Amino acid sequence: MNALIEQAQKAHVPYGEAKVWWLSQMGLLIKLGKTLLCVDYYASDDPARTVPPPIPVGEVTGIDVFLGTHDHSDHIDHPSWAVWAKTCPDARFVFPAAHAKAVLADGVKPQNCFGLNDGQSVRLGNVTIRALAAAHEFLDRDEQSGLYPCLQYVIEGNGVRLYHAGDTLRYEGMLPKLCGFGPIDLALLPINGRDAERYRRNCIGNMTFQEAADLAGELQPGAVMPGHWDLFANNSADPTQFRDYLEAKYGQSPRCVVPKLGEEIGIPIAD
Repeated sequence: MNALIEQAQKAHVPYGEAKVWWLSQMGLLIKLGKTLLCVDYYASDDPARTVPPPIPVGEVTGIDVFLGTHDHSDHIDHPSWAVWAKTCPDARFVFPAAHAKAVLADGVKPQNCFGLNDGQSVRLGNVTIRALAAAHEFLDRDEQSGLYPCLQYVIEGNGVRLYHAGDTLRYEGMLPKLCGFGPIDLALLPINGRDAERYRRNCIGNMTFQEAADLAGELQPGAVMPGHWDLFANNSADPTQFRDYLEAKYGQSPRCVVPKLGEEIGIPIAD
């Protein structure tokens, strides 16, 4: 068994706590009580990667819930989802409802598919997943179906509330919606930004590190992690700039955690 998967499966997580492992980019392995969730994990081989997948595709086992925020390969990794539909046959898959056909094509059983849209939620076991539209780089709501192609998730369980922003810019009305979910214990925010060079190669953007830090400073989660900065050399950022800007402007609240690949992080963060 993969060492990281084994560590996560054996981890004891008392009520009021969570454990998370950063899997690069916006990938996150989350343990809430006895429930193991895997969000936006990109496990496929890719010559453009700067770091290898911390858990090989075929060694991802024992996951209760897989989540994908949008249909880009580094967030919904279809070749890997097709494998995990077999290696984790009882796992549920949560994704934007706009991409249901693509997920079914991965071989995920219909009864294990949970497509969400902005404002919707699903309770799976002792975990509730709430969806919020993401603007990557625009909200892009389909006028006929009313579906948004990109989502953010607020994940609640075991007395803990986590916010996974997926790929998004901040847009009008987003902060009040997030505040309406209640106190956030940990937020994972993309910081890779956007610029002319990215636009010219059709690479749509996210919050800059300053925009992400300001969102964290106003939202005031218990802790914040920068994401989407390490996997591709031509779409990266410096997480220390995010941390320094956040601390210079907002002090030590929220606590900034610059994650290391595969490192176990306990929530709440120990002093």
